[in-house]
Amino acid sequence: MKIWCCLCFGEEEEEEYKKTETMREGEDIFGNIDCDEVKSEEIGNDEELGSGNPLDEDDGAKFRLQLGEGTSKSIAEVSTVEVNLNLSLGGEPSSSSAVAVLERDSLDRDTHSKRPKVHSLALDCDSFLLSAPFQEGDSFSLIEKEYERMHNTSEHYLCSVSDDDGNPFTSNSWRMEEDENVLPDMDDREIRMDLTDDLLHMVFSFLDHINLCRAAKVCRQWRIASAHEDFWRFLNFENRNISPQQFEDMCHRYPNATQVNINGSPAIHTLVMQAISSLRNLEFLTLGKGQLGETFFQALTDCTMLKSLIVTDAILGNGIQEIPIYHDSLRHIQIVKCRVVRISVRCPQLQTLSLKRSSMAHAVLNCPLLRDLDIASCHKLLDAAIRSAVTSCPLLESLDMSNCSCVSDETLREISLTCGNLHILNASYCPNISLESVRLPMLTVLKLHSCEGITSASMAAISHSYMLEILELDNCSLLTSVFLDLPRLQNIRLVHCRKFVDLSLRSVVLSSIKVSNCPSLQRINIVSNSLQKLILQKQESLTSLELQCQCLQEVDLTDCESLTNSICEVFSDGSGCPMLKSLILDNCESLTAVEFSSNSLTSLSLAGCRAITSLELTCPYLEQVSLDGCDHLERAIFSPVGLRSLNLGICPKLNALKIEAPAMVLLELKGCGVLSEALINCPLLTSLDASFCSQLKDDCLSATTASCPLIESLILMSCPSVGSDGLLSLRWLPNLTSLDLSYTFLTNLQPVFDSCLELKVLKLQACKYLTDSSLEPLYKDGALPTLRELDLSYGSLCQASIEELLACCTHLTHVSLNGCVNMHDLNWSFGVDRMYLSSMPFEDDPPLHAEQPQRLLQNLNCVGCPNIKKVLIPSVARFSHLSSLNISLSANLKEVDVACYNLCFLNLSNCSSLEILKLDCPRLTSLFLQSCNISEEAVESAISQCNLLETLDVRFCQKISPASMGRLRAACPSLKRIFSSLVPI
Repeated sequence: MKIWCCLCFGEEEEEEYKKTETMREGEDIFGNIDCDEVKSEEIGNDEELGSGNPLDEDDGAKFRLQLGEGTSKSIAEVSTVEVNLNLSLGGEPSSSSAVAVLERDSLDRDTHSKRPKVHSLALDCDSFLLSAPFQEGDSFSLIEKEYERMHNTSEHYLCSVSDDDGNPFTSNSWRMEEDENVLPDMDDREIRMDLTDDLLHMVFSFLDHINLCRAAKVCRQWRIASAHEDFWRFLNFENRNISPQQFEDMCHRYPNATQVNINGSPAIHTLVMQAISSLRNLEFLTLGKGQLGETFFQALTDCTMLKSLIVTDAILGNGIQEIPIYHDSLRHIQIVKCRVVRISVRCPQLQTLSLKRSSMAHAVLNCPLLRDLDIASCHKLLDAAIRSAVTSCPLLESLDMSNCSCVSDETLREISLTCGNLHILNASYCPNISLESVRLPMLTVLKLHSCEGITSASMAAISHSYMLEILELDNCSLLTSVFLDLPRLQNIRLVHCRKFVDLSLRSVVLSSIKVSNCPSLQRINIVSNSLQKLILQKQESLTSLELQCQCLQEVDLTDCESLTNSICEVFSDGSGCPMLKSLILDNCESLTAVEFSSNSLTSLSLAGCRAITSLELTCPYLEQVSLDGCDHLERAIFSPVGLRSLNLGICPKLNALKIEAPAMVLLELKGCGVLSEALINCPLLTSLDASFCSQLKDDCLSATTASCPLIESLILMSCPSVGSDGLLSLRWLPNLTSLDLSYTFLTNLQPVFDSCLELKVLKLQACKYLTDSSLEPLYKDGALPTLRELDLSYGSLCQASIEELLACCTHLTHVSLNGCVNMHDLNWSFGVDRMYLSSMPFEDDPPLHAEQPQRLLQNLNCVGCPNIKKVLIPSVARFSHLSSLNISLSANLKEVDVACYNLCFLNLSNCSSLEILKLDCPRLTSLFLQSCNISEEAVESAISQCNLLETLDVRFCQKISPASMGRLRAACPSLKRIFSSLVPI
């Protein structure tokens, strides 16, 4: 529920409000500071915490919501709504009274009149709370200043007023457009809302102290509710500029507070002494960034309930005397980054003690129940002092002594004898320890980062810690080998160990191994039943790997340059990794012959293995394989594999291939120029790309078509060795719909016409040896009746053959004749085509005005035909489906006369000789005339009949001036984009 509380005062109301405020004697939740005192005295002196100023005295506190505009109008002239919050803690809930009022008002009103909602600015997340965030050192008086700013302003803060359906009212007046249920006497209506104490308590429980102070500004009930002691158990004044007087007031106001944080506050010694003397239930105390005198530590005994003490970055005492911390109830102490000479701790209930980064030279501990001790980075603490302090805690379980450079093996031996329950030891950066003769059988976590004394001999001591679970040996520069047989070891780290050569681990529960940047590592032997993932990247010297890991699933050996072909045996069936699924051997440049036989492997990556010449995979469930960069591969066998697709076009030296893949649907051999032997058995294969396989012969193609009967797309571009026998084998492919024979030496296409009855796409680019009669079965005998796309680009067919093809093959939808030098004109002005007549019986005399058959041609490309001079496509040619015509780069084209009803795209760019342009294309949307030598008048006349033209490109047209674009737009009002040169050419 959102409540927007909007305070708007006129001049008379403001004076009356100030008089009422002067006579009020309301209680203040933050101390005995009246609102008037704050205004007259506190401002300018010590920064105050804020004060709760009620908006009205009585329980049914009323204030007006001004819904009009203008600050100069009187209250009587502006529409207002009286809102009775009725939020007193002591009064009865006002929901029933509000209902009664609404019932009385509804006697003479329509039952459907809408009830406006009033939202409270104090609880909205976008309120001024975010507009004035607190910063370190800010005073709590910011709350009072914000309230004063809201109180003194004469502008309206009405942010949101809506009805029950969420329909907004206008801000100028109290009205709703086209709503018959809004009554004219709505101004006199009284709206009551109430929040029960429990609901308010729940809402306030989500607010911090700053927002509680601001909520107290709303009304008396909110002020009283926000002062509930449940919200002030934790007095958090961290990094706040609070004065001792203010803090004392807070302590007196909330004597039952259990937590206090004055870290970073000024005069922490004075503040903490007030807290100790006033808060008898104090349990958690946090302070720092200042100086604490000896009297503080002596007074700690008066806080009998104190359980936790945290002191950070402070000066303890005067710097010469011993600091005593004696307390019978303390359980947790943190003295972090503090300056002190000596410290004595006697706390019989203490369980956790941290003296991290403190400067003491001596520490006396009398804590028989201490479990956790942290003396990390106590550089001045001598070895004897550490030994004395630690050995005085017989129940110690966790010890952090990292960066204590004075620690010796003798101290560790004493600790091992005294602290039999020690489970966690962090001795990192202790250069003098080697663990010789040290026995810590109960250890579970051991961290030895950058310990120069740790060598292979230290592993004998570690091997006695049979409970060890985590071992970290980073940056142990003298460590050369690790041989451990620990039944509970789960995690081991070996990073930046420069001389490390040999690793042997045996642990049933070992689950994580981190080995990185160990340039001398050569041998690894791991036995584990729990390890699932092994990453050993950039181990340049690794030559031997032995694994007995029954659950291992992922292995990454990227950049292990010294691995040899023997690695294949480690991951094949019968080895120690029966569940391996993913194997990465990228950039392992010493591999030459890879052979894997695995029933579990699903992913294999050999990217960058440039030395591999032979590959043999017998992995029936293999789904992914990467051979990027294997450009020396000569022989490949995939039998059987579970691959669905395979790209071998990146292996230009491949000459022998065998594939048995029951699930494969896509195979790319593009660029395998020396491939001469290929046995492909893929019964589900639908697409085969053998482009540029110049050595692929008819027998190989015949065997492939026999074993892959579902092929739909076959690309044999630049396969000059394929002949008629190979094309005849295409009859075994009943689903073949796309065939690419471009750049071949074929002279006879009859095998294609006889075998590929369902062919839809035929590409014959640059087939120079095809004669004019090669395509006669298409337009004379009706071959390939389902053919839709034909590409004859850069061929040698004559003009007559092309005309007959276009005239008779009415079922074609896409035709490409790019670069055909023998094509002179596209003149389809015939009324009755001669080829059409020749297809009729001789005894039938054709009608005088026989109609052309309906042609399905949609896309015609004649790009770069240098001898085309004229394009004439009249409406009688019946090209009613033609939608795209591209004749660009035809330098000798002079005349274009096109009448096509459905033509949408016409490209005549770079036709430098173009002079005549006639268009009867009512649906043309794009016309490109770039670099054409056509006149402005011709273009204007041509586009005048194109009522849907949107895009016109006339860039670099010498005869068309940029200044004449207005004429072109006037000729064709539908134009949206005209591309022209910025300056005259």
